[in-house]
Amino acid sequence: MKLIEKTTNKFTKAEEEEDDGSEVFQSIEVAKVDQSNVSPPPPSADDFATPLVEVSAAGDELNLIPPLNFAMVDNGIFRSGFPDVSNFSFLKTLGLRSIISLCPEAYPENNMQFLKSNGIKLFQFGIKGYKCPPGLENEVWLHLWNSKCQKEGSYTNTNSKTSEPFVNIPDHKIREALKVLLDEKNHPLLIHCNRGKHRTGCLVGCMRKLQKWCLTSIFDEYQRFAAAKARVSDQRFMELFDVSSFKQIPMSFSCSSS
Repeated sequence: MKLIEKTTNKFTKAEEEEDDGSEVFQSIEVAKVDQSNVSPPPPSADDFATPLVEVSAAGDELNLIPPLNFAMVDNGIFRSGFPDVSNFSFLKTLGLRSIISLCPEAYPENNMQFLKSNGIKLFQFGIKGYKCPPGLENEVWLHLWNSKCQKEGSYTNTNSKTSEPFVNIPDHKIREALKVLLDEKNHPLLIHCNRGKHRTGCLVGCMRKLQKWCLTSIFDEYQRFAAAKARVSDQRFMELFDVSSFKQIPMSFSCSSS
């Protein structure tokens, strides 16, 4: 764009005779330029900023919202709380083949339609959840369960000669779920319960024993998701869980590269 400037200097008669103390008057004339043929400025780096939402091939905006407590467990294995409709677009990006649900309730119709339309197989191992009564610490709750089990016929873990109150973490269901989890034909796979804390944490913790993690690391991962609601009974279940019947783990696992 060109700016045409015309400057005119005007002096009074006195100013022509005497320079000292003279006043100078200037008038500037600016010509208006037609900008219709002017090229736009080059784009800046801000014009190429990554959008907050993903755009599909059809041009639709996709809000990618992961389920509650979503995380990657290992190669091809993910964990979360119960996914709902708002999470479906995100789950599609994972290319899932299978979902392991640890909830005993019937799977919602919307979720079943999502699985069907995306060719995802559902493996359901219903484990009833339970809550520690308000005001009771884990150790107190554990003691009460011990007393209850002694009266009603206690549950014994396969790797322990003592009775343990694992009423709500059935050993055989965890083992069946682990078989599905370890089968690479089912990967990528999502494990979930209701909140992605206790039941999911127990299954992942038992898998970590197969990966030869130390108990400190297993409990640390469990507590990161369970937070203030971590349960002593869950941690004891993982500690006593016998993995000797599982011969090997998939080579795709991060700890199996050696």
